[in-house]
Amino acid sequence: MSVLAASSSPSVATQLFGSGLIGLREGLEAGIVVMILAAYLVKAQRRDALKWVWLGVFAAVAMVAIIFLVIHYGTSTVDGLTAEVIAGIASLIAVVIVTAMVLWMRTAAKTISGDLKAGMEKALVAGPIAILTLAFFAVGREGVETALLMVGYAENTAGSSWPLIGLLLGILLAAILTVAMYFGALRLNLTTFFRYTAIFLIVVAAGILSYGIRALQIGNVLPGAENIAFNLTPGYDPSTWYGTVLAGIFNFRPDPTVLQATAWVVYLVVVLALFLRPQSSPAPAIAASPTTSSEPTES
Repeated sequence: MSVLAASSSPSVATQLFGSGLIGLREGLEAGIVVMILAAYLVKAQRRDALKWVWLGVFAAVAMVAIIFLVIHYGTSTVDGLTAEVIAGIASLIAVVIVTAMVLWMRTAAKTISGDLKAGMEKALVAGPIAILTLAFFAVGREGVETALLMVGYAENTAGSSWPLIGLLLGILLAAILTVAMYFGALRLNLTTFFRYTAIFLIVVAAGILSYGIRALQIGNVLPGAENIAFNLTPGYDPSTWYGTVLAGIFNFRPDPTVLQATAWVVYLVVVLALFLRPQSSPAPAIAASPTTSSEPTES
């Protein structure tokens, strides 16, 4: 177990909530992608190609499950400073990829529906493998982001299975909501949903960044492990509800190093500024049934 782990693991409720929200958001993103592809095939009267979309989806899910299991349980087989270095590097890679995806989706949301339809049109001409590949990469992109976001839980929960359960519950709820949107039983303001959950993910990523830096400092890769920015330990109880929430979801430590605290603040200021800056035109906010005139999009 990592020396960075909290003295007591975050509560079950905290683990379920944090990973569940991640699963809900990322599951909805992936679900909307599948909904766009399926709606296009239905409109094009190519229901025969739907099976290749589902095969691509299942292959992407399998890939993501493997990545998650390696991240979640793989680090528990390594001890000492090597474990800290591996966890630190994995955390920094996760932050880079997740940040890039969140910022990319901010602008790509306006054109993703058209891009997917154009891709499917070409895939139908190319054949079943092309359809499967399109679905695989479209869903796999969201899935990889999900798995990487779980890096923060891999060490902080000491091998607990609750984050995985919460993640699966969130994905299940996302699947139910996606089906409801597809058949027109539910209309969700996706602009608001994705905006606020993206902000949540950015804060989570900041915690993962801070965690990764501390791991690399303990592993003697980065300097400054002894330079503490502030120490709230005397009045901070990690076993309280707020302690478990802060540690379990945001990787908060009551005694961060100067480099940790600086990186956390700089990351939040820069990334939130990039994410919240005004766009030239708003993205569509409502997902509609494929039987209506408007197509499902995400924002």
